[in-house]
Amino acid sequence: MTRDQLEHIIRAASAIAEDDEIVIVGSQAILGQFPDAPTALTVSNEADVYPRHFVDRADLIDGSIGEGSAFHETFGYYAQGVGPETAVLPAGWQERLVRVVGPGTRFATGLCLEVHDLLLSKYVAGREKDAVFTRAAVQAGLATREVLEQRLASLPVVAEVRALVASRIRADFAA
Repeated sequence: MTRDQLEHIIRAASAIAEDDEIVIVGSQAILGQFPDAPTALTVSNEADVYPRHFVDRADLIDGSIGEGSAFHETFGYYAQGVGPETAVLPAGWQERLVRVVGPGTRFATGLCLEVHDLLLSKYVAGREKDAVFTRAAVQAGLATREVLEQRLASLPVVAEVRALVASRIRADFAA
């Protein structure tokens, strides 16, 4: 996905949900902070989004511009309507959201996870595609170990998951 494609999703989702703020929590949130992110981080053709003020309208987004929709068939990318519970995030993440707003979004605002918050959510999810994503982000120098470890302490997870995330962070920075 490109930044222009993400902006298209933001403007379409905003119109569908009648909400001028769309939160992006999946991997393509990287395009908020890094519009020209390395290709390894932008391979997904889906953006996980929800309307900030009308969370219950995420289903409308999913049905209108989601996987298999006419939007998807036409443009080759789509929005996955999700909820705020989709990503496990550290305390303060909402204050660190990266704003994407301008003519490409028709001045609706996309609110993208900051890179460290995004990576922590990926470390918690722990799927193979998440591991590929976090390694690529670390190798590209987009995050620091210190910030990840600092925010890890405020992740709302049990001690065993926190320890697993810490080991994943160590492995990425050792590679």
